[in-house]
Amino acid sequence: MNVLLVEDYQELAKEIIDFLSKNGYLCKWVSSQAEALEEISVNEYDAMLLDLGLPDGDGFDILKDIRKKQAKTAVIVITARGELNDKIDGLQLGADDYLTKPFALTELGARLFAVIRRTHGVATNEIEIHHFKIQLQEYRVTFAEEIINLTKKEFDIFQYLVLNKNRVITRLQLTEHIWGDILELNSDSNFIDVHVRNLRKKLEKFAKIDWFETVRNVGYRINM
Repeated sequence: MNVLLVEDYQELAKEIIDFLSKNGYLCKWVSSQAEALEEISVNEYDAMLLDLGLPDGDGFDILKDIRKKQAKTAVIVITARGELNDKIDGLQLGADDYLTKPFALTELGARLFAVIRRTHGVATNEIEIHHFKIQLQEYRVTFAEEIINLTKKEFDIFQYLVLNKNRVITRLQLTEHIWGDILELNSDSNFIDVHVRNLRKKLEKFAKIDWFETVRNVGYRINM
């Protein structure tokens, strides 16, 4: 999962980035309104952690902008502004959650996982697809109770395609989701295809996967 952190307090930002990285998230950090607006105009994120008190503007303006551009991005406001009216404004503008500082990183992690899960319509930590089971927080895929040994990238790709089941996911979307900033990557590279090919081989050892479709010259789709 890729996350955009909008936070101008450097020490807190470092703590959050370190925590998220250890928990398997890909985290991009910006510290101003201008940087955040530029970032969401270029890249798509699974989630945003949004501070309100930024040096060049109000985080609510970023919230309005991302709701126009990225309806599925989960947004958690993280702020020192704990007044009831601020919380109501944030939720009415489209935030999925509102967390006041100071907070425990473990609580932030739990809330982040919950809002991302809800964004994709998943009620529990486990998804079953054609007898394969994906345990989201444990980064584990099993078939008939047998663990399938996937790399982190293979798991991330499989998880993202399953969360977006019945939708064609382009190579560019997968690249952005798994590797982050598309401007730093060579979009013509075939590394996505290599990882998908390896993922398929591992799944096919357990069962037929004709539901794992390649959409020629576009990307991939998992059919339910």
